[in-house]
Amino acid sequence: MEILYAVLILLGLGLILGLGLAIAAKVLYVKEDERIDEVAKKLPNYNCGSCGYAGCRSLAEAIIKGEEENLRKCKPGKEDSNFKPIIEYLDQHPNEDGTKVKVHL
Repeated sequence: MEILYAVLILLGLGLILGLGLAIAAKVLYVKEDERIDEVAKKLPNYNCGSCGYAGCRSLAEAIIKGEEENLRKCKPGKEDSNFKPIIEYLDQHPNEDGTKVKVHL
């Protein structure tokens, strides 16, 4: 009988904590800009760090946030296969307020 009480207590505790985690996941959810992934896909994805960022995803995040405007910082990137598709994509997908992300070669 004592084991049954212990199991029921642990079951109840697990249910309460699980419910708390589910609520916290909904309340603390951070929406990430999907353009970051799209720009990162268009970069060469060598993750070499020659641009001064930790990798291609970090560079893409800086581009979308407006912290980096010069696409040529990506040394292995090529104009036709990497940079022009990024510029075209960003022209077609502006910020939420309608402004365009400023980038140049």
